[in-house]
Amino acid sequence: MKRGRKKVRGPEAEETLCCCEYLDRKGQRSHLAACFCECEDLDEGCERWLTCRSLPPGTLERIADTVTDRFRLPWLRGAVKVDISLLPPIILLPVFLHIAALHLLLALVILISLPVLVLWYYYLTHRKKGQTLFFLSLGLFSLGYMYYVFLQEVVPRGHVSTSQVILLTCGLILMLVALSQAKRDPGYLPCQTSSDKALCQGGNVNNNNISNRNDLESSKGLYTAAVPDIAMNSYPEGYASVLEAGTGGITEDWCTKCHLVRPARAGHCRICGRCVKRLDHHCVWINSCVGEQNHQAFILALSLFLLTSVYGISLTLDTICRGKATIKALFYCPGVYGDYSSALSFTCVWYCTIVTSGMGYILLIQLLNISYNVTEREARIALKENTGRRLLWGMVVDTGQYHRGILHNWIQFLTLRSSDLQCSTEDIV
Repeated sequence: MKRGRKKVRGPEAEETLCCCEYLDRKGQRSHLAACFCECEDLDEGCERWLTCRSLPPGTLERIADTVTDRFRLPWLRGAVKVDISLLPPIILLPVFLHIAALHLLLALVILISLPVLVLWYYYLTHRKKGQTLFFLSLGLFSLGYMYYVFLQEVVPRGHVSTSQVILLTCGLILMLVALSQAKRDPGYLPCQTSSDKALCQGGNVNNNNISNRNDLESSKGLYTAAVPDIAMNSYPEGYASVLEAGTGGITEDWCTKCHLVRPARAGHCRICGRCVKRLDHHCVWINSCVGEQNHQAFILALSLFLLTSVYGISLTLDTICRGKATIKALFYCPGVYGDYSSALSFTCVWYCTIVTSGMGYILLIQLLNISYNVTEREARIALKENTGRRLLWGMVVDTGQYHRGILHNWIQFLTLRSSDLQCSTEDIV
């Protein structure tokens, strides 16, 4: 079934859209009622599946793109697009936890399967280098749902005081505030792509000052460019300090994706498609990079999450396993599956314990990296080029390049944003 569509572009089309209309990925005006129209790829796929024939290359990708583009909700100025990756955690997590509360064996199977499925999806998306809101949705919904179960199943038993509930709530709110700060600009560098000649947010870098690009040697999207002395005055001090580090022929990394000279310790994120100052890694849990501008907030959010989670776990275990120590109750709580409310609370406790253990490991690695003044990106490069040494049973890689002592390294980390603000003020002057 085909339906004619009028091709309308620009702001004029957006003004005339009703709540159920939208512009699809081809720029054509469509309606939610026509979401099942023009599904030739899906029809062909079903036909080939029924006749046991293989699909042509790219068919599944086109079907996925079409479904993603048409999954929308009505809104005031046109139907808004909803990311499908948001939905699985919201739908599946409560179902799995409620099934796990039915029996101990079901709990064991589900609590073992959930981390495996999450890791499998992580490696699947990491291999494709694409952004996804699945992990952010999983994290936020897990927090909300655990808090809901705590209020509905644990607090009514009367063993948790009002002050304890307020303290747990404050910890949750503070963690969400730190998380919102961590999701802000990680320190993106200005970029100029071939499709968009206007510079991206954050500054102005004149690419014409870098000569002899034809002689540059490429290496995985990077050029090592010889920068003449005349180019130094055209860059902000954040760049000039790096350029002046050498003598004679000065070399610096040139990013062919963002079209800029990168300062020391900056890196290009292939998922975000931007260069970031002091890039540590791309975190799927916040769907953003961790860099110079948000690294402190990232560590704070992790720390607050661990404290709040451990406190909530201890309150729940003290309530459903009366008279037992917290650690002992986690592994031995007789009769907990005799009551469905207690079983659900106990299952959520173990789910929180698994998540908290994973986040605790991430925080430990981050604290060790800060102590040795090395980022995850630098550690991976050092291991790949065999220029670093593993310490503390392989949990940290010491590159020896920026390590100036633990105290000095922490002072430098805690003053990251203040030093960047000082450089920005000097650039304005």
